[in-house]
Amino acid sequence: MSDEVSFDDFMKVDVRVGRVIEAEVFAEARKPAYKMMIDFGAEIGIKKTSAQITKHYQPDGLVGRLVMAVVNFPPRQIGPIRSEVLTLGVPDEDGEVVLLTPNKDVPIGGRLY
Repeated sequence: MSDEVSFDDFMKVDVRVGRVIEAEVFAEARKPAYKMMIDFGAEIGIKKTSAQITKHYQPDGLVGRLVMAVVNFPPRQIGPIRSEVLTLGVPDEDGEVVLLTPNKDVPIGGRLY
């Protein structure tokens, strides 16, 4: 388990639901990954990111999918792209990423609470 954090610290992390609108192979990545554009609605807009999720997902199957992401981390340069959000996932039994996603259709931009 990680170090304990306060509730106020947790509330600083802004986790929102977004819809993947584009996904493609990130050919320049050192490890297999995809580049994605995710729409978080009018307040936040469309953000780009990359994710090492190639074991369980194909680009065409990602488009239209709801995902959860941290939207208030500073952008991070990953090779030739500037990743603007951190898409969230958990490891399967082999350590491969499984995306966190709402189990019902919900409005994009909704904040985790």
